[in-house]
Amino acid sequence: MIDPALHDLMVEFRHDFHRHPELGFQETRTAGRIAEALSDWGLAVHRGKGVVGVLKAGQSHRTIALRAEMDALPIQETSGLDHASRVEGVMHACGHDGHMAMLLGAAKHLADSPDFDGTLVFVFQPNEENGLGARAMLDEDCLRRHGIEEIYALHNLPGAPLGEISTRSGLICSSESLFEIEIQGQGGHASMPHTGSDTILVGAEMVQALQSIVARRLAPAAGAVVSVTDFTTNGARNVLPSRVRLTGDARARSPKDRDEIERLMRRIAAGVELGQDVTIRVGFNTEFVETINNTACAAAAVEVAQRVTDRVCGDRQPMSFSEDFSHFLSVVPGCFLLIGNGTEGAHGKPLHASDYDFNDGLLILGASYWAALVHDRLAVGRA
Repeated sequence: MIDPALHDLMVEFRHDFHRHPELGFQETRTAGRIAEALSDWGLAVHRGKGVVGVLKAGQSHRTIALRAEMDALPIQETSGLDHASRVEGVMHACGHDGHMAMLLGAAKHLADSPDFDGTLVFVFQPNEENGLGARAMLDEDCLRRHGIEEIYALHNLPGAPLGEISTRSGLICSSESLFEIEIQGQGGHASMPHTGSDTILVGAEMVQALQSIVARRLAPAAGAVVSVTDFTTNGARNVLPSRVRLTGDARARSPKDRDEIERLMRRIAAGVELGQDVTIRVGFNTEFVETINNTACAAAAVEVAQRVTDRVCGDRQPMSFSEDFSHFLSVVPGCFLLIGNGTEGAHGKPLHASDYDFNDGLLILGASYWAALVHDRLAVGRA
């Protein structure tokens, strides 16, 4: 375990980030604080869409990366905590403030005691929540420019036992695809529905039909989800609308199922369009691909976890949420891990809840895990 004296420093960082949250691609203050700290500790700092800190020790050419996210969410905080957000309508409701603090604690410890052999790259990425930050950093050639061979990320998990570290080989997080369905028909008078298309009725038919994709067309254990999250029209009190817009979210645990969901969605739309004499346009855009852990990296990550805590699950169930860390894993091997945030009070609230809070009791453990992982993957004397 790293020096407990670092706890107060990490708490200071974490609470400061929490008080001053910034949305994706707007993390100016956050990035500035991180860059300043890394520079003060002797790391080479590179600014772009995100912040990258590079720490070298020994003679090895091996290079690994550790990632944390900087962005917050457009949520009005209701926690009432002393360190609650001071920014109207924005809060750290996913624990990214804690992820940054843990990684900074590890950076400080390893800068003070660089007892590893190789190059360590600290990646602080923007805009994870919208699935755009990792791709933006990849567009800047972040991983290849620094010669990164492996990459790791650690995300808190409320409702899980405090400090439990879990992961799995292979798929760990689902993909997320956003869909938009626009139905265009003949509007009309509410008293004479037979003269128009009643696009509301058509929209309702689409909502029900979309649920048949997961219920009847995919395997029962596929773990896919299709959710319509918004239904809007241009109708009025006595006006049947000419336009209906449905938007929603589809999750899948394999590219095959993801492609099948899109195919079936378009097929259903074509059938309803023909049967109801309307025009239906379907948009389907995958923001997050499936997060796939490398087998060797996952095994190493679990072995290291067992050295720092007795609460380890190396074959957890996949998660239905999505992570844009998946885009990094599509370029280099690595592992995405989860760490339990506890079950009590604000620490046990769901991610993205307005009264959620990261557990400061994780800071030492998380930073210690990062340090132990570095010592393992960049071990002195390792070939």
